Amino acid sequence: MDQRLADLLQQFSLERLEVNLFRGESRDIGSPQVFGGQVLGQALMAAYSTVADERVVHSLHAYFLRRGDFNRPIVYQVDRSRDGGSFSSRRVIAIQHGEQIFTFSASFQEPEEGFEHQVDMPDVPPPESLADSTRPPADVLEALPEKVRRFMLLERPFELRRVEPIDVLQPRQSAPLQNVWLRAVDRLPDDDRLHRSLLAYVSDYNLLATATLPHAVGAMDVNLVTASLDHAMWFHRPFRVDDWLLYSMDSPSAGGARGFTRGSVFSRDGRLVASTAQEGLIRLVAKRPA
Repeated sequence: MDQRLADLLQQFSLERLEVNLFRGESRDIGSPQVFGGQVLGQALMAAYSTVADERVVHSLHAYFLRRGDFNRPIVYQVDRSRDGGSFSSRRVIAIQHGEQIFTFSASFQEPEEGFEHQVDMPDVPPPESLADSTRPPADVLEALPEKVRRFMLLERPFELRRVEPIDVLQPRQSAPLQNVWLRAVDRLPDDDRLHRSLLAYVSDYNLLATATLPHAVGAMDVNLVTASLDHAMWFHRPFRVDDWLLYSMDSPSAGGARGFTRGSVFSRDGRLVASTAQEGLIRLVAKRPA
């Protein structure tokens, strides 16, 4: 297996400390704090570890309370709220340095048949016709501030291909919409729990950035502060994250130093497999004197 993906799976192999207590490793991905997707995915894996095998997650809701320290592991405390005839509910608290950094709730269901409908997938070019946009070209990287360049250069366990190109150096005002094809860089085990947890991880890629597109700000603006505040996700149909998935995102509103974003995840054959929603901090701080 590709080493980037193997390292990610290591993060998702949580250590059980007690019946409902787990510990997960953290990684530095070049951001000032632990990547929100890491905490989302690990919390889901912790909750899954207390649920009957036949039940699958269908929704999760989370709040980011404090910055995570990527130099330290994270402890996940699971509360087994309810196990009913068809559904199980779990609450998870993530703890670092004796403080809550993240709260999470999820619901799991035994698969059953029911009504079926969905919206259509956007009409976009296939991933094979698009350039790899996991990182900017070499000439753009050279022009980026060192902190941003370090973030961009770190190896990623997912490959990205943008439908709508962006100019990292000179952002232009555009509609708050973006479509990104994504997939894991190598083949993964046939484990539905793992694929759902990894989609939770990668669902934090690019989502909040959608709310900045109408305002012509980006990586070059050192006065821009962004951070995820909450994250919600619904799983509709089975999928694999090592097959191409289209992440279609939009931002209906921004205000009060917060941006609201939504996402729809489609499989290659057009099935809507998941939906996301997130609100995040988008703040322009006062410029510091030279």
